[in-house]
Amino acid sequence: MKLFVIGATGRTGREIVEQALARGHRVTAFVRSPESINLQRLVVLSAAAHFPGIPNRIASLIMRNHMRDSLAMEEVMQRNGLDWTIARPPRLTQEDYSTYRSREGAAPKMGFTVSRKAVAAFMLDVIEQKKHFQKIVGIAK
Repeated sequence: MKLFVIGATGRTGREIVEQALARGHRVTAFVRSPESINLQRLVVLSAAAHFPGIPNRIASLIMRNHMRDSLAMEEVMQRNGLDWTIARPPRLTQEDYSTYRSREGAAPKMGFTVSRKAVAAFMLDVIEQKKHFQKIVGIAK
């Protein structure tokens, strides 16, 4: 499968690229003119703090600029007409595991962290398994 990864030099982006290559996918990590790319599928990384709840409200206040931008990105994704999935992980860690729990429309119960490797695995699984079309999905350890 051909994949286009935006943010491929970030810590999570690197995990996505490494795992995609290990799974035999063809990866394009950066282009100057993204409008020339013909997408079949778009999976983006957002933040679990957008789900309702007191701890998320606190996080939203502390990181208000980041949260405003990621919510705006989600709104653009939902209106773009593509087959999209929005992944909302909690605090990302550097732990060495790639398993995860997921839940459409909400964060998994008691899911306070998730490894970057697990986020990368989730995002690739969504593409390969053709699931969670036009859904917001919480993921956690």
